[in-house]
Amino acid sequence: MEALEAVLTRCSVAPAFLTEPAPEGAALERILAAAASAPDHGRLRPWRFIVIRGAARARLGEVFAEALRRRDPAAAEAALEQERNRPLRSPLVIAVAATVAREHAKIPEIEQILSTGAAVQNLLLAAHAQGFGGKWLTGANAYDEHVKAALGLAPDDRLVAFVHLGSVDGTPPTVPHADPGAHVVEWPG
Repeated sequence: MEALEAVLTRCSVAPAFLTEPAPEGAALERILAAAASAPDHGRLRPWRFIVIRGAARARLGEVFAEALRRRDPAAAEAALEQERNRPLRSPLVIAVAATVAREHAKIPEIEQILSTGAAVQNLLLAAHAQGFGGKWLTGANAYDEHVKAALGLAPDDRLVAFVHLGSVDGTPPTVPHADPGAHVVEWPG
């Protein structure tokens, strides 16, 4: 698939439509290489990719349930079960974090986080170009200190995405792409 075609045809695929096989081997290596090719002012390489598959997804679900229990000690068992099942909805989850150099003399924090966001977009495009579906998710777990610590991240790191990946099963609903004309103005100077 050509690069422009991948950009123009990529769409989010809900985890409910993602199944085995997930990207692995050379396909996963290409996805991660594309992610690590993101624009990166100062070559800080702030992105971290945490690959979660197999039984590790269930362990992450337990981390999510414990995080909810800490945020809400009165959480219902159904809500805790929903958290346990969250990582199991797709065969592969990649947590993406920004390891931010806060006191960098030249590159502000926002540029490091944006670089990590660009890495997530590259990851999704590379997955799509190889025939896989994916969805970028965040939610309360992306901002939870217990979850960050369980994933080996430092308190200052920013968890920017849980990317769900897999083969597309069925016909997921599509959302029309935005009309660029509604979002573009020409500055007259």
